[in-house]
Amino acid sequence: MKILAIDDSPSALDVLTEAIRKARSNADVFPFDDPFELIKFAKETPCDIAFIDIQMPEMNGLELAVMLKKIKPSINIVFVTAYSKYAVEAMKLHPSGYVMKPATKKAVEQELENLRYPTEIENGKRVRVQTFGNFEVFVDGKRLVFSRSKSKELFAYLINRQGIAATTAEIAVIFWEDKPYNTSIKNQMQVIISDMMKVFRKHKIEDIIIKSRNQISVDCTKINCDFYDLLRWDARTVNSFYGEYMNNYSWAEITAAFLNKR
Repeated sequence: MKILAIDDSPSALDVLTEAIRKARSNADVFPFDDPFELIKFAKETPCDIAFIDIQMPEMNGLELAVMLKKIKPSINIVFVTAYSKYAVEAMKLHPSGYVMKPATKKAVEQELENLRYPTEIENGKRVRVQTFGNFEVFVDGKRLVFSRSKSKELFAYLINRQGIAATTAEIAVIFWEDKPYNTSIKNQMQVIISDMMKVFRKHKIEDIIIKSRNQISVDCTKINCDFYDLLRWDARTVNSFYGEYMNNYSWAEITAAFLNKR
C-alpha cells in the first residue's frame, strides 16, 4: 500500500505522517509539503491513498484532489483540515474520508478501514476492475489502455455477465443491434476479440479470459471488481456505491437499474 501525505505546515505534516505510519506500519508513506512535487511523484508512482490538507497557499487541497483524480481516478482521497466549514465542499468530490487536525492514529485507522476504492493487488490479484462511474481496468495499479474502444467495451460486457459465457453473435447484437450478424460483423468481432487478447497478453493477464469454441467469458476468480463485491454485500463497497454503473455504455443501464433497486 502506497500512501501520499501533504501539508504545507512541517509540524502538521510530521503529525499526519506519524499517525499514518502508526495506523499502517507496513505501508509506504510519502510526505510532501509542495503540491506540485506531489503531483510529479504521483504521475510516476501509482499510489492508493492521499491524505490532503485542504488549506494550502499555492494550491488548495480541493484543487489538488481534482488533479490527482485525473492522474488516477480510483485514488482514495482523505481530506485533513482544522476547519469543519470545508466539509460540505470537500464531500462534493466524493472522497474516502475526512480527518480533523491534529491527525491521530485512531482517526486515520477509521478512514483506512472504510476506503471508497479497494487498495491495489488485493489477495494476490493483479487485475482490478472499476465499474462504479466509468468503466476502467487497472493492472498492478496502473490504468490499462486499450488500443480499440470496442475491445474495452467487450471486456466491460464480459465483466457485466459475471463469468457467464457469451457467443460472438450474442455480443454482436449488443454492439450492433440494428445490423444483421453477417460475415462483415463476424469479422469485426474477431478483430475486437483478438485486439483485447493482444492487450492482455502484453501485460501477461490473458488467463482472466476463458475461450471455448465460439464462446468467451471472464474468470471472475482472478479479478478484484467493485461490482462483484457489491453483489456479495461487502460493507465497504456498498457504502461507496452512489448509483452510477459503467456510465460509458448504454447497455449497462439495465444492471444499473437493478443495483439501484436493490
